[in-house]
Amino acid sequence: MNETALFKLSYGVYVCSTWDEGRPVGCIANSAMQITSSPATVAVSINRNNYTHKCVSDTGYFAITILGEHTAPSVIGRFGFTSSRDCDKFSEVSFGVRGKLPVPSDAIAYLCCKVIDKLETATHTVFLGEVYDCDHLKSDKPMTYAYYHEVLKGKTSVNAPTYQKNQPEARDVWVCDICGYEYDGETPFEELPEDWVCPLCGMDKSHFHKK
Repeated sequence: MNETALFKLSYGVYVCSTWDEGRPVGCIANSAMQITSSPATVAVSINRNNYTHKCVSDTGYFAITILGEHTAPSVIGRFGFTSSRDCDKFSEVSFGVRGKLPVPSDAIAYLCCKVIDKLETATHTVFLGEVYDCDHLKSDKPMTYAYYHEVLKGKTSVNAPTYQKNQPEARDVWVCDICGYEYDGETPFEELPEDWVCPLCGMDKSHFHKK
């Protein structure tokens, strides 16, 4: 079986967020879709290892924030490669409370949902949510996972539904040990600059190795 055929499926890039006893939490999700139009219902797949999974299960509510192509890559790094168990992801991300849920500001739209059902798989839970509030935030083209991989050179978190061990490699020189970002700029640095930070997760040069 050639599992790379799965790469041809289309995905977006979203932040799924909720509360943890008053503290905002969230994670990157790439498997979200609209199920019905009336009432508007969406589904999102979250790995059970993610702390956000626990919080959505506890609260019964979640927001899907739709990221755009001009969303800062650090937003993806923050929500995709760190855990709310260990840090406050929203401490360095501007956000507002929309529909009583935390929503990152650097995005193009949001959907606030109440969990009405769920489907369990071996590793993930698919939460079905009825949309009770939604709106636009700014004008931009929705980011696709293809854009994230091909333009931003981002990698897939091991907890993502689309994770594959044989992800396509790019012609890159320096690799971030935290999020897998690969630098492919025109300058093949022998040593990264002292002020270098990963454009995805914000880690300094000490977390990069030469490929």
